[in-house]
Amino acid sequence: MIRINLLTVERGRTKKKSALAIAGPSFGLAQRLTLACSMILLGTGLYIGWRYLTLTRESNQIDTDIGKAQEEAGRLHGLILQVQQFEQRRAQLSQRVTLIEQLRKGQTGPVHMLDQISRSLPPMLWLTELKQGPNGEVVLDGRCTTLTGLSDFVANLEATGYFKKSIEIVSSQTEAFAGPPPVDLIKFSVRAIFQPPGSQGPGATVPAAVAAARQQTAAAAPK
Repeated sequence: MIRINLLTVERGRTKKKSALAIAGPSFGLAQRLTLACSMILLGTGLYIGWRYLTLTRESNQIDTDIGKAQEEAGRLHGLILQVQQFEQRRAQLSQRVTLIEQLRKGQTGPVHMLDQISRSLPPMLWLTELKQGPNGEVVLDGRCTTLTGLSDFVANLEATGYFKKSIEIVSSQTEAFAGPPPVDLIKFSVRAIFQPPGSQGPGATVPAAVAAARQQTAAAAPK
């Protein structure tokens, strides 16, 4: 006679069902955690990729801006060099113009001076030497027959407005001239300061200048 213990089999089935019932909730929680981690990793990867693309785009834009700025700097540097060359050229031309003006004044100055001296010569007075020094100083040596002629010459020079007042009679002395006929001449030396045309207004009036020159001549004349 064969005996089968059904109670043992039933107990085994009950234990399996209990184990499955206990493992079911744990298995679902693990799936949820795995899914959540996967979503976090996926989101992190997407953010990193988006951020990488954004930084790459910004870097490319910055490189483009730097290239444009360098091109603009090169263009401005060329313009600055051109401006510097222009300024140097203008300075050179300005110096040349100034030099030309100085030479022109230097050329016209002696012409005006000789012309005014020639116009100021009274009768019976002539010049023997003309010496020009620095700062427009002029020394005139000559002869005349009377002191009045010398004073008229000084007054005429002052009246031209081309000579600074007051003109100085350095010396005047009488010397004999062996004729024929023998006469006494006055040897004189006059110092004046020539001033360029237009640098000063007209001189004093002729009568006042004549009076001053006559007084100076009388004081310098030998007694």
